[in-house]
Amino acid sequence: MGWFSRKRWGVEHAVFAAASAATVVGGVAGNEKLQQIAKPLIAPALAVRVLRRSRDTDRADTALLVAGLAAATLGDIAMIRSDEDRRILSGAACFGVMQTAYSSILVRRGARVSTPVAVQRAGALAGAAGLLAARNRSVAAPLTGYGALLATTATLAGDPALAPGTRVRAGLPVPGSDRRSRLGLGGLIFTLSDGSIVVRRTLLKDEKTRAAAEGFVLATYVVAQLLLVEGLLALTSRDSQG
Repeated sequence: MGWFSRKRWGVEHAVFAAASAATVVGGVAGNEKLQQIAKPLIAPALAVRVLRRSRDTDRADTALLVAGLAAATLGDIAMIRSDEDRRILSGAACFGVMQTAYSSILVRRGARVSTPVAVQRAGALAGAAGLLAARNRSVAAPLTGYGALLATTATLAGDPALAPGTRVRAGLPVPGSDRRSRLGLGGLIFTLSDGSIVVRRTLLKDEKTRAAAEGFVLATYVVAQLLLVEGLLALTSRDSQG
């Protein structure tokens, strides 16, 4: 089946797309009210997708996905004001729960650490931790802890064994029609998105540049969520056909 097969998409994806677009626009424009309306709809739209597919998945996997997306919803709300230390720490805690839920599913489904992917994620984590330690010590320790959880999810998601028969480049599966092959890309983009939060917070001062960076953070976040959730649904499907 192709990437855009009608059988793969439902009304919840339309809600997801509209909420995501409005969130990105609100982030770039600095329109907090628009974000407050749109951003809390992103993860719930995906949760509806999970529940609609629950007949095809194990109950434990469904529960973990819904729990992870519920935590992501709270994190999304907290991160509307990501420049505030209290809010970014709350967001990191919520997304830490989400990453743990995603990692649990991946381990349940046989994911193992792939050395090339682990080295890439460890390098990204070290770079982000160094920036935070040098520029923003007040949040460095907890955000580095969250980064370790993200790195774990991204490393497990990049295990080529999750999508048998898929081509592998630089240690990662090449995304194709099998939705399981997109898990690695989802983990990579999530890492890029969260790493961009650190760069924006510690290095960028110009308001226009910061606004553009916020748009990038939000756009990559929603793409990563979609790839991961769709990939996890395919991975946990009883027929495992992707």
